Amino acid sequence: MNITVLPSTTINNKTGSWRSNRPNFLYDKCTACGICPRVCPEGVIYQTDEINALGKKPFDCDYDYCKGCGLCADVCPFKAIEMETEEK
Repeated sequence: MNITVLPSTTINNKTGSWRSNRPNFLYDKCTACGICPRVCPEGVIYQTDEINALGKKPFDCDYDYCKGCGLCADVCPFKAIEMETEEK
């Protein structure tokens, strides 16, 4: 029996309701380097259409599917993602 779950499987099921922490994307600090979407195990980080103070299109995520693992915040070299406690 295989119990390993493949990456990006939460896109089929909304899992965001049970997370205790969530990433807060700080748009004006984002340089649009593209590291965060590459490390997201669920593939729920996307580039917005907005232009920030740096003239870049910052990243955000779909909180319906984000598990709150914090990998995106850990790898952001510009500290443009902060983990915060989820408010229910």
